[in-house]
Amino acid sequence: MTQFQQQVCIWALTTLVWLTFGAPAEAIIARTLMLSKQDVADLVRIEQHLNNNRTVQARILQVASDGSYAEGMLHIQRPGRMRLEYDPPNPTIVIADGINLIYVDRELDQATAILLKFTPADLILRKNISFSSDDLLVTGFSRSPGVIRISVVHAKDPLEGRIMLVFSDKPLELRKWIITDTQGIKTTVSLLGPEFGITLDPDLFNYEMHDAFEESN
Repeated sequence: MTQFQQQVCIWALTTLVWLTFGAPAEAIIARTLMLSKQDVADLVRIEQHLNNNRTVQARILQVASDGSYAEGMLHIQRPGRMRLEYDPPNPTIVIADGINLIYVDRELDQATAILLKFTPADLILRKNISFSSDDLLVTGFSRSPGVIRISVVHAKDPLEGRIMLVFSDKPLELRKWIITDTQGIKTTVSLLGPEFGITLDPDLFNYEMHDAFEESN
């Protein structure tokens, strides 16, 4: 068994113990002996950073392992709201309105919606992010100089896709995320000049689903 596989098993056991006994996450993680005290402290810092910053605005650079490339503007307002508007010639806008994740093609004037809870975006748009919650499973944690990485999946359906969150360390800030879908395609979204905790226009997250085909509803 590789070190990564061992870590996945330890984290799965951690989640099981949490659900069974309800012990504090920090104590459970410490007892696994797979993470140092500094690692556990970093996990707590990351939770606090994400939960204290309900909004973020940033330019984004998106690169996928299939060769696609795009730039655009990202707005997030937790819980449940996001707008990702790509620069021309990409006609796509992605909007999370609190319930659905809506893909809008401005060129065709068409939209498709799926329930947000069935998408990897739910992992970063939920009201409170807790790495010890019953539906969130941490599958990887690593640190390199100035960078911390943490991988998470939906505990009930870990094969539906994985998201890795990448943070700068000092100061601690979310800098990018990498989504791996069920086909193994990795999409990296880098945040350029992110602004946290700012006031955003609520109209950014509204979209009228006229002539849209809704899936999974």
